[in-house]
Amino acid sequence: MSRISYLLLFGLIAIGFLGAFLSGFFLNAIFDTDTQVFPILTQAYNIFINHSSINLPETTHLEYGMIRGLLESSGDPYATFQEPVQHELESNNLQGRFGGIGLEFSFTNEGDLLVFPIIDGPASRAGIQDGDILLQIDELLINPSISLDEIKAAIRGPIGEFVLLKITRNDIETVLEFDIQREEIHLPSVTWHIAPEDSSIGIIKVHIIAESTIEEIQNAVIKLQSGGASKFILDLRDNGGGLLSAGVDTARLFLKDGIIIQQQYQGQAVETFRTLNPGTLSDLPLVILINNNTASAAEIIAGSLLLHGRATIIGENSFGKDSIQLIFDLDDGSSLHITAAKWWIPGLIPPIHEGGLQPDILVRQGEEQIDLILNAAVNYFKEN
Repeated sequence: MSRISYLLLFGLIAIGFLGAFLSGFFLNAIFDTDTQVFPILTQAYNIFINHSSINLPETTHLEYGMIRGLLESSGDPYATFQEPVQHELESNNLQGRFGGIGLEFSFTNEGDLLVFPIIDGPASRAGIQDGDILLQIDELLINPSISLDEIKAAIRGPIGEFVLLKITRNDIETVLEFDIQREEIHLPSVTWHIAPEDSSIGIIKVHIIAESTIEEIQNAVIKLQSGGASKFILDLRDNGGGLLSAGVDTARLFLKDGIIIQQQYQGQAVETFRTLNPGTLSDLPLVILINNNTASAAEIIAGSLLLHGRATIIGENSFGKDSIQLIFDLDDGSSLHITAAKWWIPGLIPPIHEGGLQPDILVRQGEEQIDLILNAAVNYFKEN
């Protein structure tokens, strides 16, 4: 091999080593967040573990605390962190269904956990009885320090899979085991009934804006109409929102046409959501109830119908939340909820963020046991 060839080969090898060194150096600088991005945190952590007489909690618990501190420092009032159990339960609520066995729970004063099976549910069919004492769920031993959220999450799981329950009863001494197959359990986002004061008025209470809400409202109207209702109260009080897309689609049920909302993510163009064809419920006589806890997707429904003169709004000013949170699933099943966009209802005065929706008829509930807001809605229909 010629001298020039050796020099070229040596140069290529040297360049290769230099490139590898620089790549490693910069990758380490980017990803070694302990020492580069959070030097003070690293210093404080090392001081604590080297000098404190108090042992730090497990790594996961420590990480969760740091994440909460990060969100608090961000200044985002709606950014939240949910541990795996809470994230699973919220996901179930927004989907309107989950894999379960149909049980309700109640702790006694002595700390025993009593179970009450839903009629004809999987647990009931398997032989679980009202008042059975739950001792164990698969490998989870029940004790008073375990939260109901943890218990619910342990029982829920993929549809078709089995969960093992160990229980005892007051009239027996042995522990009973039940291997129960999970089925799809529905979580209704909507309940309804005929107004006691007037059988022509149907009351539809929407608890959360979920995937199933649109269909549930339509079913509620059909049921109420079959019972004689011809006028309807949509109760959105204490509804903190839910899925924005479901809120938009719910508004479409009641509108003939027009813009519902506009939204904008950072650095992106404005998106407009509208209805082009009359909704299936666009001709129903309608009153909407709101209060200070009506927020987010629930405000989209009430606000868009208010703007288009589609419904009379009765109650108190709503919460005034016009932001959109994106939910990011983390590797351990927890989740991070980050404000990523804003929405607004064009032409609505004042806008949502300035004190919330202002009802057509202001009624303050206060501490009275009588439901003043609902009574005002019933009286409105009687007079109009």
